[in-house]
Amino acid sequence: MRIISINLNGIRSADRKGFYDWLCAQNADFVCLQELKAQAADLTATMANPTGYHGYFHYAEKKGYSGVGIYSKLPAETIITGLGYADIDSEGRYLEIRVKNLSVISLYLPSGSSGEQRQAIKFSVMDRLYPHLAQLRASGRHVIVCGDWNIAHQAIDLKNWRGNKKNSGFLPEERAWIGKILGEQGWVDVHRYLEPDATESCYTWWSNRGQAWTKNVGWRIDYQIATPTLANTASKVSVYKLERFSDHAPLIVDYALTL
Repeated sequence: MRIISINLNGIRSADRKGFYDWLCAQNADFVCLQELKAQAADLTATMANPTGYHGYFHYAEKKGYSGVGIYSKLPAETIITGLGYADIDSEGRYLEIRVKNLSVISLYLPSGSSGEQRQAIKFSVMDRLYPHLAQLRASGRHVIVCGDWNIAHQAIDLKNWRGNKKNSGFLPEERAWIGKILGEQGWVDVHRYLEPDATESCYTWWSNRGQAWTKNVGWRIDYQIATPTLANTASKVSVYKLERFSDHAPLIVDYALTL
């Protein structure tokens, strides 16, 4: 089973950059998308349901903003859009589909980099997401939470960690929150499970400013976080960088799970 996660920074922009040509050759079972920046009426037939896939989406109310989606080879038996909080759900940040005993989730946590107000919103989302993750962890199902978490967990997860210790995305409170999810709740960061010491090869996002991409001044803020039994079947992880569809790169993980 192959799962891909990518923040598209606009589904229409990614389409123009060849994302769907690339996707059709990947043989992925599930593809989790973040930051659609589109509504249903904006999607072409290929964007809505690529050949061989069922497409599911949670759009933001604000046009051209946020939104998440999942492509699945198998039809979803249950579809859950949102976390049940109006302020979070209006931004289209959570989508879960259930296929047999597997839950696949596309998550897009807010960024707090634009100022104190958005950072406060980010903390509020984190506070309410935490017990929901605990419930998922205790459900007895295989669960994979894919997405742009907008947090680098450890110093090895970003190039300039010393200069970012007071910046959103690498704040002590944010890093501790990820640590509690992995420690107290017992989720597994699959990339780190497979490559515990990887540094520059694991980056998934680069600022559009300066020469961040060219010099690989990146951050690892896109994760696949799984329940332990599922994580233990993971065999291969890669970050695809040969083409650029977005300011993020696709995170690809193969699992030995048969549905």
